[in-house]
Amino acid sequence: MTTQISRRPAIAPGIAHELRFASLHNPGRCIVVPCDESGHVDIDSLPERLRVAYFGARAMLGREYLFPTVERAH
Repeated sequence: MTTQISRRPAIAPGIAHELRFASLHNPGRCIVVPCDESGHVDIDSLPERLRVAYFGARAMLGREYLFPTVERAH
């Protein structure tokens, strides 16, 4: 896997947005989580590894990761 956790989990159809936590210290590194257009994440639908990464990114806001942005999924 690359420095970006971006394997797209099997998500519900209609999810067209992603929450992107960019690294403060490693350009190009980020954690990407599927979300709705408001940035709400369905935690129960995330695979365990992505759920752990998501909680880790939230815990490290301002220290390791920038505040997340909501973007349209590719």
